[in-house]
Amino acid sequence: MHSNVYTPENAAMLLIDHQVGTMSWTHSHNLDEVKRNALQLAKIATAVGMPLVLTSSMEENIQGPLLPEFKEIAPRAFADRIKRAGIVNAMHDANFNKAVKATGRKKVVVAGITTEVCVVFPVLQLLDEGYEVQVVTDASASFTKMGDDAALRRMEQAGAVMTSTAQIISELAIDWTTPRGQALSKLMGLAT
Repeated sequence: MHSNVYTPENAAMLLIDHQVGTMSWTHSHNLDEVKRNALQLAKIATAVGMPLVLTSSMEENIQGPLLPEFKEIAPRAFADRIKRAGIVNAMHDANFNKAVKATGRKKVVVAGITTEVCVVFPVLQLLDEGYEVQVVTDASASFTKMGDDAALRRMEQAGAVMTSTAQIISELAIDWTTPRGQALSKLMGLAT
């Protein structure tokens, strides 16, 4: 197996600021698709036992609460979510930083709202700290398409790998004929 393949045993999922208010600010992608993909990532991580770290910023303000569906999909991660007090780079929040390190994983999958504010800076720091990072582009969005493109290019030039929800789920499945692969296939709606 190729050494850079992400598996549930060697990677963690970080979902940043998928909040009711922040989601409404995005115009770079279809909002329903971004929401569906973010929730699917949480569902998949939970199903395969992959560490899942959720974070939000200023839930009591205009950013609003984390998407309520996370509570049903990933109750433990939702309860343990890191509520930041306005810190833009989530890695600068001591509790989030500690939660990421506590996963024990050096490969991370990241998605969030907005790409150009809440995703780019933690990704750049994670790369600086020696993490391998995949950014899920269709579970992230920005104020504008141009802003989203600039953030994605900046992260890619720094060493992050751009991916999609279907691509990372397929990578995590490894083999669709295994019990894990079949379970993920069902969660993706590809099997009955």
